[in-house]
Amino acid sequence: MSRTRARVAAPDQACVAAVDLARAAAEELASPGEPGEHLGYESEGDRIVTHYFACLDRAYRGWRWAVTVTRASRAKKVTVSEAVLLPGAGALLAPDWLPWSERLRPGDLGVGDLLPAAEDDDRLAPGFTEIDDDADHQMVFEYGLGRARVLSATGRDRAARRWHSGEHGPHTPIAHAAPAQCSTCGFYWLLSGELRLSFGVCANEYAPDDGKVVAADHGCGAHSEAAALPPPGEQAIPILDDLGYDLIEEEAGSVDESATEELGHS
Repeated sequence: MSRTRARVAAPDQACVAAVDLARAAAEELASPGEPGEHLGYESEGDRIVTHYFACLDRAYRGWRWAVTVTRASRAKKVTVSEAVLLPGAGALLAPDWLPWSERLRPGDLGVGDLLPAAEDDDRLAPGFTEIDDDADHQMVFEYGLGRARVLSATGRDRAARRWHSGEHGPHTPIAHAAPAQCSTCGFYWLLSGELRLSFGVCANEYAPDDGKVVAADHGCGAHSEAAALPPPGEQAIPILDDLGYDLIEEEAGSVDESATEELGHS
């Protein structure tokens, strides 16, 4: 079996020699004092060569000027095709562009901002829909509320995982130090639907999670049944007696006689 190989065109020597022409084209676009040294060339095809020059601008470290030169068939004059500034190895580049819907993070929405949900948002389902469960078929229909879409099973499960693993879940220092779980607290207000099995709202104004959705196995020190600590005992005020005096013994069983004489004792 015969194999054919694509013919690799040799670099056009006239284009390779056109370094000064390429530098002059780069200087028309670059700031004064640029470009820098010639970094080499690359053959782009028949009679097409790209010359590379170092970029000395401190704002574009690692970049390089690329000037492509060419000549027509049977022509001796080399002309400039294009000149651009391209990133090289180690060049500082901007991050890949992302649409706003992927850049958005919790807390970014401000006053007056609009965040419409996409038509195919899997977190939502039509207001009148049929949900297939393992046990039976459950119909969801909201009379009078007028909501075109409601939370889907996917949206519910994603919210449950997010809430349970967040700062109001069981895996936080305040929950580990709590005397008991939120599910046993009198200020724990259950949610409706299936989420009531795992989540509720804290209604204790003195708790750090007041008004927030908390996991049933979350907790804090403001639990309604937390044992009250005994009040600390009052510290007695020290009594300073500056009227009396004490006898100091020199030896065990004896009293300093000179001290007693000075005090008026015989």
